[in-house]
Amino acid sequence: MRVLITGGSGFVGQRLCRRLVDNGHRVQVVSRAPAKAAKALPEGVDVRSSALDFVDKPPAALVNLAGEPIADKRWSDSQKERLIDSRVNATKELVMLCEQLSQTASAPQVLVSGSAMGYYGDQGGGDDAAPVTEQTTPHDEFVHRLCQRWEDAARGVEAYGVRLAILRTGLVLDQGGGMLKKLLPPFKLGLGGRLGKGDQYMPWIHREDLVEMLLWLIEKPHLSGPFNGSAPQPVTNREFTRAIGRHLKRPTPFPVPALVLETLFGEMSRLLLTGARMVPQRFEEEGFTFRYPTLDQALEDILA
Repeated sequence: MRVLITGGSGFVGQRLCRRLVDNGHRVQVVSRAPAKAAKALPEGVDVRSSALDFVDKPPAALVNLAGEPIADKRWSDSQKERLIDSRVNATKELVMLCEQLSQTASAPQVLVSGSAMGYYGDQGGGDDAAPVTEQTTPHDEFVHRLCQRWEDAARGVEAYGVRLAILRTGLVLDQGGGMLKKLLPPFKLGLGGRLGKGDQYMPWIHREDLVEMLLWLIEKPHLSGPFNGSAPQPVTNREFTRAIGRHLKRPTPFPVPALVLETLFGEMSRLLLTGARMVPQRFEEEGFTFRYPTLDQALEDILA
């Protein structure tokens, strides 16, 4: 089938493209820099600057991973708008594609649209924190409102008979990108440490398992609605810090006080100091098999 991906040249998108090509699918990618993106993607991937450019080659499935990185810049009012617009506008373009295709050919069968663990906002930390499932009531703050608007935009495809699955992703771990690309250098020097009290939860997922989740949501026609894209054993920041130090055989003696992070990053420091004990309840109910269910298994693969 033809599968159209926004954000296909990103950390997750590149791996998804490779899996789809290897499985015999025809892959289409939307990128603001098509020539540059094509160099990073498998041979034969059709890269264009707008989803609407694919009206002549209707995709059967859509995967929406586009969005400006949330932690690259301090959250000024204008940056918040850019974070929202980059997600909502890309999603609305996919809705427009579905509308056009419903009139001229046939709309795609499914949209798998990205979201994030930030949908739930701060859900508390420590041993008393309750597991956060797809039914958990979110805490109202900026990251929740960002994800809510992203998800609401995606629901526009349902008017054209398109099945919608939403993937609320945790921290993606693998070699060469994601959070570990920034985190590992100081840890390798023995300069790592917990953030704040360290009791905030960090839902995580190995990139290979996340790609498998995306494929599941594309291929299984009975799956719709929100899904938590995280491993079944979330850990606190303190546990995460110790695990990295253990696998790198380095000490982690330098905690970063919350006040320092708040001074450096302002409101964006909440990404580092708060979290949610998010669990993939719906994937587990469906019998999804995790290749890397524990953090030690994931780090053993990534850092070996």
